Amino acid sequence: MADTVPETPDLAVNETSAPESSAPEAADDSPSSRARRRPADLARGVEVIREHLKTLPQTPGVYRMLAGDGAVLYVGKAKNLKRRVFNYTQVNRLPVRLQRMVSETETMEFVTTHTEVEALLLESNLIKRLMPRYNVLLRDDKTFPHIMITKDHDYPQLTKHRGARNRDADYFGPFASAGAVNRTITALQRAFLLRNCADTVFASRTRPCLQYQIKRCTAPCVARVSPEEYQAQVNQARAFLSGKSRDIQTEFAAKMTEASEALDFETAARYRDRIRALTAVQAHQDINVEGVVEDADVIAAYAEGGVTCVQVFFFRGGRNYGNRAYFPSHDKSADTQEVLAAFIAQFYENKAAPNLVLVSHELPELDLLTEALSLRAGHKVELIEPKRGDKRRIVEHALTNAREAHGRRLAESSSQARLLDGVAAVFGLDGPPQRIEVYDNSHVQGAHAIGAMIVAGPEGFIKNAYRKFNIKSEGAAGDDFAMMREVLTRRFGRALKEDPERAQGSWPDLVLIDGGQGQLNVALEVLAELGIDDVTLVGIAKGPERNAGREHFFMEGRAPFQMEMRDPVLYFLQRLRDEAHRFAIGTHRAKRTKALGKSMIDEIPGIGPARKKALLHHFGSAVAVSRAGLADLEAVEGINRAVAKKIYDHFHQDG
Repeated sequence: MADTVPETPDLAVNETSAPESSAPEAADDSPSSRARRRPADLARGVEVIREHLKTLPQTPGVYRMLAGDGAVLYVGKAKNLKRRVFNYTQVNRLPVRLQRMVSETETMEFVTTHTEVEALLLESNLIKRLMPRYNVLLRDDKTFPHIMITKDHDYPQLTKHRGARNRDADYFGPFASAGAVNRTITALQRAFLLRNCADTVFASRTRPCLQYQIKRCTAPCVARVSPEEYQAQVNQARAFLSGKSRDIQTEFAAKMTEASEALDFETAARYRDRIRALTAVQAHQDINVEGVVEDADVIAAYAEGGVTCVQVFFFRGGRNYGNRAYFPSHDKSADTQEVLAAFIAQFYENKAAPNLVLVSHELPELDLLTEALSLRAGHKVELIEPKRGDKRRIVEHALTNAREAHGRRLAESSSQARLLDGVAAVFGLDGPPQRIEVYDNSHVQGAHAIGAMIVAGPEGFIKNAYRKFNIKSEGAAGDDFAMMREVLTRRFGRALKEDPERAQGSWPDLVLIDGGQGQLNVALEVLAELGIDDVTLVGIAKGPERNAGREHFFMEGRAPFQMEMRDPVLYFLQRLRDEAHRFAIGTHRAKRTKALGKSMIDEIPGIGPARKKALLHHFGSAVAVSRAGLADLEAVEGINRAVAKKIYDHFHQDG
């Protein structure tokens, strides 16, 4: 019954086999057999464990509980094997889940280790390899892609890498997805003009390839660039990926200005394009990472209804390299801290942790887990649950993403038909709606006002039925009630003319209005004026501080009400509302940008020609300015924190 110990670096282990006398004959372990088990099964399982206690040492190690067919039920680690395994004989103190596990146990196997840290490392290794039914399981075992810049060639290659680092090179990452790394490599090629071809292709070239023609490479394969010049490009790329992005950007901006002043506009344009490529990588999207300047992972867990979502963010060199949501398999009775600790141990089983790992909860055996991560990574790892400040804000951001991903998983797990049945029940419809229309408006202080309608049905969003409405009524722009009146009047007035018999399926069963009682009253008045009395109208308004999950619903003849925060139907309605908002904002921004051919920066109050020029020099384009984070904006010459906040808020006020 000897066990094969998987290869684990720097682990010295001794194996203890189960005594042969303690292994009963194999039993039927089918689901139907387990369902028929009685207290006698539990007593037999306890007796199996007691037999093993006779020969167990009081040393650290890992134990496995096995079913009759040899399937591993559970893998655990212990500082003292004998004391830990003895606890399973105290069945009255065990939760139902562990009582069930004991009743299924037919034999056990053990591995002793020198330290508890080694036991923890071996435990996570075995859990990932054996996938025991009663453990918390991380089923996604993929390695993450990195960017690799080789060091074993006179002209280093820039490429994507996944797997073992067995080549002499610099590795930057991890990135959350292949798409993210591919986009970054494309931007880096535009900015630093490094080759991405394989060494065999490089050696066989006799003329420049297409990458040279589209200005993504300087063609070192045919000596269009000197080794010294190419190495300077490589050094710039390494510096950028190491967190010195603003220094490189400032250098490019200075060279662009110098070329422009010398009337060398072709060179200036090349630097402008390179700056734009850098800002595409550099944008922080919707989070400012002032609190994390070093490499760090942020791991947050949200649990509800027996399902846990763990969100992992990767920050490298002060930039967000993406995030990924995980849904580990576990018993519904497991608490969040237990699940999160098990997840972290397994997550880093095949990858090194960065110097800093920020977590959302206080973890059990924190010191032990920290020591294990440090041993595996080969450097000191800090595992911290921040309580306040910038680091806590970043953890809260990850926690919000975990909560939203959890909600989406719950909503998506219900079929569309069940969701529509739930909508019918909530709003008192005669049956599940076949067509739902959702309306929203968008404007900035009355300028470029538009109304938007999105449509959903049994098959999901019906995007070819979406409509936008340019607000035409005098004085309506900027007045949300007047805008809603115009949009609904035009929509339903036209429907009455084109399909009065409602034979074309273009009439909604349910209309959702983004707004509260005031917007609902306007909608009711419009339909009453048009003689339409059989379309259900509902206003959906965000709760205090615009918190998702605390929406209030408004209907005629019914007091405002809320739904349960984790109700899948609520998530479905939120998705409808958010899709209408997205469509309205996107349409409004397109119209705003097109208006008069002006730059988006021209619309920001207090931004004159000098600051506009500084922003464009630094970021390369107005679009890049609109995507920049606060810290990036503050780095621009002549832009202080107050002005940076004004610029940032201008581009995010609709979100």
